[in-house]
Amino acid sequence: MTQDIGQTLLASLNNGVAVVVSFVPKIIAGTIVLLIGIIIASILKQAVLGIFKALRVESFLRRYGVPEAKEEFSWSNIFSEIVRWFVIIIFLLPTADIWGLPRVVTILNEFLLYLPNVFVAAIIAVVGFVLGSLAHDLILASVKGISSSTANTIASVTRWAVNVFVILAVLNQLGVATDLIRILFTGFVAMLAIAGGIAFGLGGQGSAKDVVEGIRNKFK
Repeated sequence: MTQDIGQTLLASLNNGVAVVVSFVPKIIAGTIVLLIGIIIASILKQAVLGIFKALRVESFLRRYGVPEAKEEFSWSNIFSEIVRWFVIIIFLLPTADIWGLPRVVTILNEFLLYLPNVFVAAIIAVVGFVLGSLAHDLILASVKGISSSTANTIASVTRWAVNVFVILAVLNQLGVATDLIRILFTGFVAMLAIAGGIAFGLGGQGSAKDVVEGIRNKFK
């Protein structure tokens, strides 16, 4: 009886050692693939940062009033990190396959398909904030016959309206609460329409009265 138990334990130990020995080459191969991916990703990140620095993208965005955060969350770092993680995930896929992790491969595939949405959302944010700043400056340069404070108010409202649209578009691109974003977008448009109607009704009722009376006099 004792001999049978010993043989069973020895067989289990031999099987465990065999499994570990057979898996060691997979661990080494997967680790090598992953390390190569990390190195390539780091090189590409530095290349993207160098391109942004050479083109002076940050100063261009700063000149047009694009919102910026801390240095680690600058637009150049955001885009370079997206590129870096895209490459890392590409190399993680064969690594997980070598290690025999099919569920991890499925999750990484889904995340890899989602990353372009993040990239597009970042582009929408940059372009949208630039357009908001340009709209602000355009209104300030084009309005005439009104006080500077009123012109600044109109320009600021326009800029914030564009920024709100941009934020909603970014969230929609990221797939964050799509139905809620659609409701907020509709409500925001309705709010602007109602506010504009009330403002015109209160401020332009005299002009509207003159127009109506002029039309009435023509038909008399």
